[in-house]
Amino acid sequence: MSETLSPKNAWPWWRWVLVAVVLVAAEIAFFILLFRHPATPPATATPSPVPAATGEPNAADMQGHIYKAQVVAILETGTVSLGEKEQTYQRVRIRLLEGPLAGIEMEMDFGKRQTLPANMHLNVGDEILVNTLLRPDGQWVVYFIDFIRLRPMFVLFLVFAFFTIAVGGWKGLRGLVGMAFSFAVIFFFILPQILHGKNPVTITVLGSAVLLGITLYLIYGWTLKTHAAVLGILAALILTGLLAQYFVALTRLTGFGSEDALYLIQFSTVNIDTRGLVLAGMLVGALGVLDDLAITQSSVVFQLHATDPTLTFRALYRRAMQVGRDHVAATVNTLVLAYTGGALPMLLLFYVTNEHPLQVLNYEFVAQEIISMMIGSLGLIAAVPLTNLLATSLALYSHRLGPLGRYLGPPDREEGHVHAH
Repeated sequence: MSETLSPKNAWPWWRWVLVAVVLVAAEIAFFILLFRHPATPPATATPSPVPAATGEPNAADMQGHIYKAQVVAILETGTVSLGEKEQTYQRVRIRLLEGPLAGIEMEMDFGKRQTLPANMHLNVGDEILVNTLLRPDGQWVVYFIDFIRLRPMFVLFLVFAFFTIAVGGWKGLRGLVGMAFSFAVIFFFILPQILHGKNPVTITVLGSAVLLGITLYLIYGWTLKTHAAVLGILAALILTGLLAQYFVALTRLTGFGSEDALYLIQFSTVNIDTRGLVLAGMLVGALGVLDDLAITQSSVVFQLHATDPTLTFRALYRRAMQVGRDHVAATVNTLVLAYTGGALPMLLLFYVTNEHPLQVLNYEFVAQEIISMMIGSLGLIAAVPLTNLLATSLALYSHRLGPLGRYLGPPDREEGHVHAH
């Protein structure tokens, strides 16, 4: 028999708003400290594209470096023909915001020598990234690299964080902390270890295990539901890794199917296993989707059991599988659309060149994405029966664990109440 217990520490709505405001304020402070521009020294004379001889920077230190700059004036606007395309160009004055030339204003051509997307232009006040080069005649020149888009991205993150907390409550806040921890594991453990020459698959599995254990328990608590999801994900992840290793070898993927891999090999000082990198990417991609599917299936099992404790093992498992089939179908379709959307410009390129579809599919950079999608989908399909089996067993037979059961936590824990049997 179950009873509902109201927690003494249930938070009213205004406390959630307060937590959201504090989080947003902390993120704004972090953003200001991390991305603020260095102070620009006051100009004591008319700015010049070439610094005075007594203060000229070391050319070797500046050659080819990328710095932040700001557009301060539009000097000229016109049209230019590049091949068969006519586009608008601009000659602008920019002020460098960092580096040895910080505070110096220089002129820059935009769109006179490079093809630009339609309606792309610079405005006064735009913050951009520029490349500095020293010409043979001793003149410094700058070239446009990209726009600085960190501020709008951060605004979007604040909106995302606010609604995550507003809708998800305490679990939403823990989800944000879990997301931050996931990035920390990837950027401070997995990537550095791979760059030091360690095996990408081994490092990814170890990092994923740590990431998985901490984030899931942080968000959903130390419960039987979480145990079932974690074990189901680990089993599906192992199966995904074995399938990926087999089919990567069978299809002879080398890892050189993208320009990123070529640049990585060119600039890296250690020997990186590019094929292992492909496998590691498949595992990380599968882990993100397995997380969602496994915890949902485990939650379905425990909710069904809480609603009707008289359900037999077969009945409970069958009902959970009915939900799982719908979940798998929707998730696999999501994966297909996500991979297709990411490869849309590439697919259009092959379409306009009239290459045979089978020949396009055979190219490694296309085949790699397709294989990743299918391997990830197989991992999803395997995770549903595995997680349902584990969750059903724990939901019905956890009392048989004896003294060990008290250390595994309650069956499930929700925000508003705890089910006790």
